[in-house]
Amino acid sequence: MTVKNYFPAHENELLEVSDGLTRKVGAYNDNVMVVEVHFEAGTVAPLHHHPHEQITYVIAGKFEFKVGDDTYVVAAGDSLYKQPNIVHGATCLEAGTLLDVFTPHREDFL
Repeated sequence: MTVKNYFPAHENELLEVSDGLTRKVGAYNDNVMVVEVHFEAGTVAPLHHHPHEQITYVIAGKFEFKVGDDTYVVAAGDSLYKQPNIVHGATCLEAGTLLDVFTPHREDFL
């Protein structure tokens, strides 16, 4: 992959993933990726897992996250860590935006 250092917002589309869920890929390289994720209230991100490490930072809104055997209600300023292959998912309680960071990058998001 060619190293790119600048990712202007207008070059990255906000893509509909499912009803009430959109995302926009930001900066990335082979080792790391940042993704902005927008949720409408009531939207569910189903339980899933992947081989990537993931950190989620809550920019706005309120969410209930299931991570492994634990459940957390999180809001703006909170963050979560998800180790590789842990089962996790979320329900949006109040419309909001998350910032997800993955390592390595998510090839399936490109």
